Amino acid sequence: MYKVHFENRFIMISPEPDRIQKYGLFHKFYATSELYKLISEFQADSSIQSVNVYGTNIRHIWKIFRIYFTEVGAAGGLVRHTEGKYLFIEKKGKLDLPKGHVEPGEEPEACALREVNEECGITGHSIVKALQPSYHTYSWEGISYLKKTSWFLMKYDGEMVTEPQINEGIT
Repeated sequence: MYKVHFENRFIMISPEPDRIQKYGLFHKFYATSELYKLISEFQADSSIQSVNVYGTNIRHIWKIFRIYFTEVGAAGGLVRHTEGKYLFIEKKGKLDLPKGHVEPGEEPEACALREVNEECGITGHSIVKALQPSYHTYSWEGISYLKKTSWFLMKYDGEMVTEPQINEGIT
């Protein structure tokens, strides 16, 4: 199953209709052109809160779905201090986790460690394990992007004082 966020809305790709959730629309996958039309209509109509695209081969549907977008990578961390507290940032007035774009040639793990360091001003944190990735879309200069964020659980036992990256709007 794949879930892609479009701001506060989403498209779910699953092997069968998920009637437990209250989706705005259900769509059985038949053809690429129909899927692309559905994505375009979903992007244009904010009154549609969610869509469940379903079919027997979700990997195939996912591959076709991804082709519609320009893909970019990001990575970030859920940092747990040894005292049991978690590290969050506030960016543009909203709570978030530290994350950022993967640089060319950079591995997601290295990116996640770098972004936590840059956005929070901490060092000495380390990756415990990989978590499930998240996907969301955004548009920039007329291009639709699909961003995959690779998430990592991290541990940190240093000082609980951080230095937020103010030039990125982080407080």
